[in-house]
Amino acid sequence: MGADVKNLLVELFVEELPPKALKKLGESFAGTLADSLRVQGLAGADAVVTPYASPRRLAVHVTGVAAQAADKPVQQKLMPVAVALTADGQPTPALLKKLAAVGADASAVPSLQRRVDGKAEALFLDTVVPGVALAEGLQKAFDEALARLPIPKVMTYQLADGWQNVKFVRPAHGLVALHGSQVVPIATLGLQAGRSTQGHRFEAALPVIELPDADAYADALLRDGAVIASFDARRAELLRQLQAAAGREGLTPIDDEALLDEVTALVERPNVLVCRFEPEFLDVPQECLILTMKANQKYFPLLDAQGKLTNRFLVVSNIRPDDASAVIQGNERVVRPRLADAKFFFDQDRKKTLASRVEGLGKVVYHGKLGSQGDRTERVRFIARAIVHQLGDHQPASVQSHDELQMLGHKADQAALLAKTDLLTDMVGEFPELQGIMGGYYARHEGLRDGVAIAIEDHYKPRFAGDALPRNHTGTVVALADKLETLVGLFGIGQLPTGDKDPFALRRHALGVIRILVEKNLPLDLPELLKAAVPAFGALITDPSAALLGFFADRLAVNLRDQGYSAQEVDAVLALAPARLGDVPRRLEAVRAFAALPEAASLAAANKRVGNILKKVEGALPTETRAELLKEPAEQQLAAALAAVQPQSDRLFEQQDYTGSLQALAALKAPVDAFFDGVMVNADDAALRANRLALLAALHAAMNRVADLSKLAQ
Repeated sequence: MGADVKNLLVELFVEELPPKALKKLGESFAGTLADSLRVQGLAGADAVVTPYASPRRLAVHVTGVAAQAADKPVQQKLMPVAVALTADGQPTPALLKKLAAVGADASAVPSLQRRVDGKAEALFLDTVVPGVALAEGLQKAFDEALARLPIPKVMTYQLADGWQNVKFVRPAHGLVALHGSQVVPIATLGLQAGRSTQGHRFEAALPVIELPDADAYADALLRDGAVIASFDARRAELLRQLQAAAGREGLTPIDDEALLDEVTALVERPNVLVCRFEPEFLDVPQECLILTMKANQKYFPLLDAQGKLTNRFLVVSNIRPDDASAVIQGNERVVRPRLADAKFFFDQDRKKTLASRVEGLGKVVYHGKLGSQGDRTERVRFIARAIVHQLGDHQPASVQSHDELQMLGHKADQAALLAKTDLLTDMVGEFPELQGIMGGYYARHEGLRDGVAIAIEDHYKPRFAGDALPRNHTGTVVALADKLETLVGLFGIGQLPTGDKDPFALRRHALGVIRILVEKNLPLDLPELLKAAVPAFGALITDPSAALLGFFADRLAVNLRDQGYSAQEVDAVLALAPARLGDVPRRLEAVRAFAALPEAASLAAANKRVGNILKKVEGALPTETRAELLKEPAEQQLAAALAAVQPQSDRLFEQQDYTGSLQALAALKAPVDAFFDGVMVNADDAALRANRLALLAALHAAMNRVADLSKLAQ
């Protein structure tokens, strides 16, 4: 870069930007502009890029930007020497034509370089491309930054001349471009760059802020414009004020990162105030009140030490009047009708039982090919019964007696019948996010068993990554049934997720099933669950079990790698397609422990070799090893070692001590190595060959009960 290196500041001043998009807009604008400057040689790789984004501006500060990029040597291949020059070294017409095409003439011939290119010599022209000037380069970078903004929706507006129309996310009113203290002459959206910007709409000390240089931007805006230009700095200040105001009340603000980002994007300088509402509204479920305050008003509800909602909340004002009482009273007056609506919905909904709403589900369309929510409810009940039946077959320790199973089946059926009825309530109609939660409240109000109410509330869980699982057996059964119904039904009609498109959240549903089966260590086989769910749909679908098992395997592999297991460990366990997912963590730990043994690498390599040998066998593998045909000492020793080790390994496997089962196999290293050193498997004698293959088949089966150890071979 040239010697004239200074810091650069670019700002586009606009009308209020969409708050939910502001953070991404600011990051994109700064990142794209800086990247373009680097590519053009105007900024170095070590340039410090500082993005700014407030409700009315996108800006970026870049350190160490050159007034002109350094000249760049360019080596250009022209053509093979045999084509370019005559026998006496004179330029051919083809060479002269090529030189003219690249802006040179015959005078350049003596300076052309000969270099070997592949198998022949070629002529190369060495030139120097002048570095781009900042005005030109910044205009290009700025245009790229605007073109690549992740704009949710573009609007068309008229420029001040009354003739031209332009398109942008919001009307733009000012442009600043400063290289040090010098204005860079760029233009966009009918604006010419200068050094003037504006501050806060109401609280700026100066109507127009003249920036002396690029480095003065943030300080000048705060001092003269009452604006914290940095999104991150404004967010940190907002969080500090929220915590301080809540602390003075002895309370805690609700933890909501998305709300914090959105409110940061709504104010240019936050001012947090404490407000109150009437305590009688606290009779309404707190989820309803919290949601209406957050979603509709962008308020921060305050919780006590037990996590219970209080009648105090925090508002974030964009102004700082000497007397804030009018702002506080105005917000308290605005929130009251919202809370009153929530109370009205809650009171009205409780006048009808959930059971009385079941019939109405038949009138709610679920999917054009899969019928109504009523049809879906019956399928979930069917699948829930199948799950309880399978639990009875496997008799888990927590659900043993016949009476307990009958009770679980009854409660699961009741919860499945009522689980979707809150979709017809006024509260869920207003706030769809509360489905399930409101069903639980209404069930408790009706005096239904608490286990059923909890199951209704929990049957959507886990709703997102990291969410809690259902809290009781009933909720677990209904949650599994609900997710399996969705997956089997939509896969069965060909509604598979593609690429990044997953409109029915099937990946999330599959991960929910995986987490429930794994983390609750349920004694349920996934293939059996899918097989049992398919008949619930009758002739509506084709059996999607095979595709679904592959889908689950992919989701499980991604989930396990996200937890820190290596690709080799995951592949080794999932290669056996374990039906019981609750076993998978123990198998993974066993594989990890085995891989740490000094014998592991040799045994894994031998296992891979055995597998390759057995794959080449035509027809059925021999199954019985006959002692009288073990001729070589090495095969006799391997057979004896396997006979000694296998019972212990199998016993530990049956006890689900997978680590012990694999570690018992370490004793086979020496005899396995000796076998491959001293025994010819493919002997000419057919009987000997079959016997040795039978021995290897037994070895392979013993070594691959927990995982496919060949996957650990390098």
